[in-house]
Amino acid sequence: MSEKNQQPLIEKSNLHPRNAHRYGYDFKQLIKTTPALKPFVKLSEHGVLSINFSDAEAVKMLNKALLQQHYGISGWDIPDGYLCPPVPGRADYIHYIADLLAGDNSGKMPPGRKIKILDIGMGANCIYPVIGNSTYGWQFVGTDIDPIAIRSAKDILAANKQTKSQILLRQQTNKHNVFKGIVLKDEGFDATICNPPFHASTLEAQLASVNKWNKLGADGKQRSALNFGGQKKELWYPGGEAAFIRLMVEQSVLVAKQCLWFTTLVSKKDTLPGVYKAIKKAGAAEVRTINMSQGQKVSRMVAWTFFSEAERTEWAATWWK
Repeated sequence: MSEKNQQPLIEKSNLHPRNAHRYGYDFKQLIKTTPALKPFVKLSEHGVLSINFSDAEAVKMLNKALLQQHYGISGWDIPDGYLCPPVPGRADYIHYIADLLAGDNSGKMPPGRKIKILDIGMGANCIYPVIGNSTYGWQFVGTDIDPIAIRSAKDILAANKQTKSQILLRQQTNKHNVFKGIVLKDEGFDATICNPPFHASTLEAQLASVNKWNKLGADGKQRSALNFGGQKKELWYPGGEAAFIRLMVEQSVLVAKQCLWFTTLVSKKDTLPGVYKAIKKAGAAEVRTINMSQGQKVSRMVAWTFFSEAERTEWAATWWK
């Protein structure tokens, strides 16, 4: 791979200003960090280095390289058939959470070691906890209803000793609960995060996967594999993201004074009115919406709190000093 094949990196201005991936993928450096990526990197039709994004193994190896180079995470892996998330977009969510917390601390980032985040539906990839802990030093509790996902996350953490005691895992054993059975008595969190399943049924999820494969130009063998499409629990929930988020909002009342900010990603714009209605009904003191985008994909983070501005300032002064 000659120098001429490594084109100048173009800034992705839609990503958060602190996002390490704002200038795209430096494949030469990624290969130095993770040599196993090299066989997957080829010249694209535009004459620049890239990978085949319809190749599940190539995408997984790219994630391994990105997490190793930018976040110091070794041995990252996921079981076959589980969601392989795009790292830049996941990092964006973490950075916007940092901004949200800084807003209650006179614009200053609170000390990382003081911050505790709850990840609802962490997944087998454990992506938010490892990025958040590496970038800001936050502590995490990651939850999932799938025992295989919990086991996979344990393997990732076991390969990275720096995460010991910084990232805890808890399995949710009741599919009807979000916070109950997870948030312990007298336990507090500075923020909760969630990337909810956004399809309403298996069929809807399958159709979306077919559409994705068509856009990527995958062949029949690759389409049948669906290796990085995600598991049922990761992709769909009866009623889609609207129903899942509504349930989460309703149950956030149970731990209203144990979490400073509740947040969730909302993929579909049409979901927003129902989310706002549920938050209002729950009696939240404030709600915010932060627009996010990665390439052509547009989403948003919705945050709500049951604390007044004065109470949030007091929280920061008490717990973040």
